[in-house]
Amino acid sequence: MSTTQTPPVLAAELAQAWADIQRYHPELPDLAAPESLIGESSSACGHELSFERLLHEAVHGIAASRGIRDTSRAGRYHNRRFLAIAEELGLDHPEEPHPSSGFSLVTLSPEAKRRYRETNERLQRALRAHTAATSSEATQAFRGPAARHGSSGGGVRVKAVCDCGRNVRVVPSVLAQAPIVCGGCGKPFRIPEVVGAAS
Repeated sequence: MSTTQTPPVLAAELAQAWADIQRYHPELPDLAAPESLIGESSSACGHELSFERLLHEAVHGIAASRGIRDTSRAGRYHNRRFLAIAEELGLDHPEEPHPSSGFSLVTLSPEAKRRYRETNERLQRALRAHTAATSSEATQAFRGPAARHGSSGGGVRVKAVCDCGRNVRVVPSVLAQAPIVCGGCGKPFRIPEVVGAAS
């Protein structure tokens, strides 16, 4: 299988899995960019890319479509409103919230496993193919610290700032891919140079 075709194949499979969720939950908005999920892991939900993770993201999609604020603490703490929608989508949860991430660590219920069995199997095949293709690329090209440490796009986040003084935490490689524009002033966030760096 060509490694250049694997990401589009995986993105298409993610879009199909999302459409399968929409069949049961029509208010779920369309997934604008399925490929954006491929190179990213979510520390808030604690999962690498998987069908379970996709359902987790679908909970956020439904919350957004309903105008419900389902997280706090910059999106890390998943509250009981998130939990209520997660239950609608067939996700189980721990009895007590995690101190820093709330109810983010949800898992597929037995009913959801049955409902989405074929979808999950298709996505798992696509993920395995993607992993095989990208791990073979690692021997051909240097992909930086994320590849060395087995991360799927995580890494150390640094503070990026814009001219109006707002800041975000971002992995430098993500910012290098394309500018992240501030909604306040319309200018791109940048990583400031460290003054007095060791020479």
